[in-house]
Amino acid sequence: MTEQKNYKKTLIACYLGFVTQAISANFVPLLFLTFISTYGITLEKIAMIPMVFYLTQLLVDLAATKYADKIGYRTCIVASQVLSSAGLVLMAILPEVFSVPFIGILISVVLYAIGSGLIEVLVSPIVEACPFENKDGMMSLLHSFYCWGAMGVVLGSTLFFAVFGVENWKILTFIWALVPLYNTFNFISCPIERLVEDGKSMGIGMLLKTPVFWLMILLMVCSGASEVTMAQWASAFTESALGVSKTIGDLAGPCLFAMFMGITRMLYGKFSEKLDLTKVMLVCAIMCVGCYLLASLSELPILGLAGCALCGLAVGIMWPGSISISSKICPRGGTAVFAFLALAGDLGAMVSPTMVGSISEMAGGDLKMGLLAAAIFPIVLTFGLLILNKRGRKAVKTE
Repeated sequence: MTEQKNYKKTLIACYLGFVTQAISANFVPLLFLTFISTYGITLEKIAMIPMVFYLTQLLVDLAATKYADKIGYRTCIVASQVLSSAGLVLMAILPEVFSVPFIGILISVVLYAIGSGLIEVLVSPIVEACPFENKDGMMSLLHSFYCWGAMGVVLGSTLFFAVFGVENWKILTFIWALVPLYNTFNFISCPIERLVEDGKSMGIGMLLKTPVFWLMILLMVCSGASEVTMAQWASAFTESALGVSKTIGDLAGPCLFAMFMGITRMLYGKFSEKLDLTKVMLVCAIMCVGCYLLASLSELPILGLAGCALCGLAVGIMWPGSISISSKICPRGGTAVFAFLALAGDLGAMVSPTMVGSISEMAGGDLKMGLLAAAIFPIVLTFGLLILNKRGRKAVKTE
């Protein structure tokens, strides 16, 4: 019976699932300079690593809209942990096996990116399908573990490299691979429910004909862009604005950003029952616009850093909030809802950081100009939430 099932084990497995995704997304970028010096890989090729990672996730998101329900949650989520662990392990092995080390690196990236994409699509609906109360707060708390994972990866790796030297990075890669390996057994044994019973799903066609769902897709594109742009450029911005070392830049930029983002998700998880999610997201979107403008227009470096860090507070609720609202708007959307939202978020995460880099390059290397241009995403997000706030009570009837 439902009450006898240990859904806390499911929740812990999903928490570690997001930690695994954080490892996949944040560990290898710390090794870019090491790859250049060790394997003689060019910067142009190094830039392909994050592109391949996010492109693979996009393709997995797209495939999941059609096949995840057919294959089954448990099979897919167990595969996500196995592939994530295998990709990390092979990252330390394949570059030495292939005559062209970069090929080995890309194969490893594709493997753990497939795992990361499956995690992104499946963890949220697995938690949504569990008989928990206060789903909005639970979803926000769940997504905070990506933030804590990102912080843990940067801090843990920095400490390891300081003590044992960056030349021992392969040992650390094996250590990080133990997290998804351990979590594989959690997902094998924990209770997993279906989000929508067989034959009762809306279907992709009906879902795509729902106007409000397209508004949620727009919000997710802007949420992904607003979050990942600042997360990816925070270190470089901190280094250039404050003139500090890369180590300090990583700690003061991405770590502060991730910490504040995690704090927002934890706080909303605790107080969500007393708050209106759409209104909270609207306030945060306005704050996000302010943070981008502060970071890009401030003449004082410390204020620019504050804009970067506080942006984590502003964007923290956007991704999980959009998922929660969408699941209410389309309760019979099934896994396809979560897959399309992940696809939209990844699309924003791919487009915006690249746009910032291109515009900054055209402005003579002025990163502030790139961030100023990227402010368009939180601005569009704000207007989208204003529309949603007005139309929020006109939820789609699927009975």
